[in-house]
Amino acid sequence: MLFVDQSHLIRMAVGVGFRRARLRYAYMLLRGKNLETGKFSENERIENLQQFKDALEKVMNLNNWHAFINIAGEAGYISRNLIASSNAIVFCYVLYLIAKYDYRLTALQLKKCISKWMFMSTITYFYTGSTESEVEKQFADLREIHTADEFIAYIDKAIATRFTDDYFNFTLPSEMNTAAAISPSWFGYVASQIVLNTPVLFNNTPISKYFILGSSGTKNAVDKHHVFPKNYLTKIGVTSNRDRNQIANFIYLDYATNIAISDRPPAEYISNYRETLGEKAYIQSCHEHALPENFENMSYAEFLEKRRSLMAQVVRKAYQELCK
Repeated sequence: MLFVDQSHLIRMAVGVGFRRARLRYAYMLLRGKNLETGKFSENERIENLQQFKDALEKVMNLNNWHAFINIAGEAGYISRNLIASSNAIVFCYVLYLIAKYDYRLTALQLKKCISKWMFMSTITYFYTGSTESEVEKQFADLREIHTADEFIAYIDKAIATRFTDDYFNFTLPSEMNTAAAISPSWFGYVASQIVLNTPVLFNNTPISKYFILGSSGTKNAVDKHHVFPKNYLTKIGVTSNRDRNQIANFIYLDYATNIAISDRPPAEYISNYRETLGEKAYIQSCHEHALPENFENMSYAEFLEKRRSLMAQVVRKAYQELCK
């Protein structure tokens, strides 16, 4: 379940009611400042307070929030554990409310438009770094947008400037060259598998089922496991955690498979599943999880490079699915 705190609610209300991203504007507005003229007045304070209350009502409307959460789920973000920045939730929800109330998008238009935006903005770090400046610029752009069709075209164009061929072929694989535990590129890859309804490796159960609240008992129902097990890498001379914990070396496995694989080298554990599943099902499972053909016989460095590229193409495929 995604969640927000009190400061997020204030930021959302200022965004929806006044098209401002910086939290400091809340204090100014509620003191009666006109942000255009810079002057303070009692009448302005009363008007701003009412505008803030109206916006807060929209923000705190549970029907709105639950509809947005469902859209986040459509984009693959079904768990707060897959969100690297709370700003993504805050400002995607603001954009959803603006699209709904100011541009009057239909429920179907909202679902398609906002799910694509959330998918793109979350994986490309749009709401990381100079977030407030980026959102202020977006609000400025929206002042020139007047209809639902113009809003949708604006969002599609903004996504297209980031989701280019170069992004999927070079930028995203490069961003996946990391061992960071909190990585938008890793979370985006997992979200992509959820969008594509991908089953867990060597299993028929969709990965999404394991992220549902209550799916685990005292043991995790699904685990991140090293494709090239950590102890095996140590034995072949790869001793740095920075190298062993590359996100391209991780995969989600159900608990039983995780235990069965343990520290065995890929060439050893793969043969069992290849025989059990049959060649066609085995190849399909590897394809769905961006595992290069014959990866078990590759050097570790070659495997990482090829898998990063394949993972990026999974992300591209998921975005194409959201565009349908």
